[in-house]
Amino acid sequence: MDLFALQQQLGALTDYPLEQWQPAFCGPVPIRIDRDGSWYFHGSPIQRPELVRLFAAVLSCVDGRYLLTTPAEQVQIEVDDAPLLLVDAVWLDDGRLQLTTNLQQSFIAGPDFPVLLQPEAGNGQLLPYLQLKRGVRAKFSRTLYYRLAEQAQEQTIADQCQYWLHSGTYPFRLG
Repeated sequence: MDLFALQQQLGALTDYPLEQWQPAFCGPVPIRIDRDGSWYFHGSPIQRPELVRLFAAVLSCVDGRYLLTTPAEQVQIEVDDAPLLLVDAVWLDDGRLQLTTNLQQSFIAGPDFPVLLQPEAGNGQLLPYLQLKRGVRAKFSRTLYYRLAEQAQEQTIADQCQYWLHSGTYPFRLG
C-alpha cells in the first residue's frame, strides 16, 4: 500500500460515499490505531494530521473488522480499541453536549450519536463510547470521563449505582 497514492486518490474527493463504492478487498495492511487513537504505518507514527483525518473519513467497522475503503480498494487495518478518542466536551446553550475527538471532529451526543456502555477491549470493563456512523466508535479519554463524571447525577436502579447525564432531552448513562 502506497500512502501517497492513496492520499492523492482520496484528496480529490469532497464526499466519501463508502456505501456506493464496491472495491475489491485487498487484505490487511500494516496500519494500526493504538488505544490512545494514534495511527501507525509499519510501526512508525503517521505524523501528518491531514492524512490521519483523511483515513478516518473512509474508515468503517463491519463485523468487528476495521476497513479503509476507497473507490479502488478496500483494506483491513488493526485497531486496539476504538479508532477515535473523545478529548473535549462543551455544553451548548440549549443543554446539548458537544463532544470533540482527537481529530477535531465534533458530534452532539443524542439519538444520532448515542453514548453506549461497552466492554473495553482487553479487560472487559464497561466504559462509555460514542457510537458514530459506519460502525465506528469513539472512546472517552480518561480526563474527559472524569470531568463529565463530576457533573453526572447518581441514581440507584435495581440496587445498582448508576451515573447519568443529559444532552438536551437525551439521557445517557456514563457509568
